[in-house]
Amino acid sequence: MPLRYLSHLSDERRDVRSDQHLGFALAFVAGAVNAGGFLAIGFYTSHMTGIISSMADDLALGEFALALAALGAWLAFLMGAATSAILINFARRRRRKMRSQYALSLLLEAALLLLFGLAGAYMEGMRDFMAPVTVLLLCFIMGLQNAIITKVSGAAIRTTHVTGLSTDMGIELGKLLYYNRQKTERVPRILVLANRGKLKLHSMLVGFFFIGGVSGALGFKHIGYSATVILAAALAALAAGPILHDMRMIWRYYRPKL
Repeated sequence: MPLRYLSHLSDERRDVRSDQHLGFALAFVAGAVNAGGFLAIGFYTSHMTGIISSMADDLALGEFALALAALGAWLAFLMGAATSAILINFARRRRRKMRSQYALSLLLEAALLLLFGLAGAYMEGMRDFMAPVTVLLLCFIMGLQNAIITKVSGAAIRTTHVTGLSTDMGIELGKLLYYNRQKTERVPRILVLANRGKLKLHSMLVGFFFIGGVSGALGFKHIGYSATVILAAALAALAAGPILHDMRMIWRYYRPKL
């Protein structure tokens, strides 16, 4: 049952529940990677608004090297999202449509997180070289992940940053607290109703991001870069079912006819 449930979260056959549960899992991963990455390299890698703002500030202050570094981080995020789109569209357009169209990107994210964890052992000895590479790698991973859940949910769910989620929560809270006056001759009856489902969903996404951040920070503090191996294993478990299914189908199609 757990394996079937995990496989359903990354399958191409989806429903609202699987979209939401995948969003919760990825929000947790994003929070953990963001917090752990900050402790590792002193840089948040999912906040593109801050990176673009810092690029503008650095250019204005004449800090061209720092501006170039911020540009590289933003481009890495952009390329991560583009890579996810390429993998998803490749799987969708096959003659035999693949069930792993979302799982492929999850497996790539797992592999890159594992690479980050393994490379951490060399960070201290080669910090001047490894730190910039790590920033690019983590930004790429965050772009990759955000594009996955965006494609899956039709842009209804985001997982790598909470600014938009917090804005939507505030809007729905404002609707919830709004007092609907009685209809009069001057004031027509226009009801303001909160979308409680949306408010609950976004609250849970922010909560999972926060819990992931705490877990990532504690994991990095106590076991170091090896903490990312746990995240990589979790993502690989999410992706395994659809990928194994497609591999079996490919083997049956191409195996020599006896």
